[in-house]
Amino acid sequence: MATVLYQGHGSLRVTTAEGKVIYVDPYVGDGYDLPADLILVTHQHSDHNQVKLITSRQPGCETITEKEALNGGARQTFDLGYVTVEAVEAGNKNHDPAQCVGYILTFSDGVQLYISGDTSKTAGMASLAKRGLDYAFLCCDGIYNMDTAEASECAALIGARHSIPYHMAPGELFSRQRAELFEAAGRLILAAGEELQLVRG
Repeated sequence: MATVLYQGHGSLRVTTAEGKVIYVDPYVGDGYDLPADLILVTHQHSDHNQVKLITSRQPGCETITEKEALNGGARQTFDLGYVTVEAVEAGNKNHDPAQCVGYILTFSDGVQLYISGDTSKTAGMASLAKRGLDYAFLCCDGIYNMDTAEASECAALIGARHSIPYHMAPGELFSRQRAELFEAAGRLILAAGEELQLVRG
């Protein structure tokens, strides 16, 4: 089964059941030692796009940023065999929706993982409930993005089986205090450096 390592702030490393390694919004934390098969960037703020940290890459490693994900002004889907990457709406007053995305990753066993990127509540979140998502990472810093109360509302809208707060405070890998303010059915809290097995519901 796939696993996700929460590296801290908005950075994640996913390892699929096939052993493929996906980095999402590289910026902080440990765990950049595994050779990358795929690098995903939600937008070009400096706390999300430090791809230089990923010094080891497999032949054919692909990078998908918001530029590719919003090609032609439409959110794109990429079927890579071991994972399908679907760009979804993200944005707020600090993040232009024309230059930001979130992602839904669907793995070969059917597990679906939503990664919000930097955002506040969007019009499309209610429609995600139909997807039966397994896991959702939701930002909640309350400065550049929605706060924990709004993130909790979004978790209820999206209805993932498990919701996980991340991107909690600028300059911090993790804030236990903010994480505990996030409320959701099936809430999980990952501290920086913790890994989670992604299991179908």
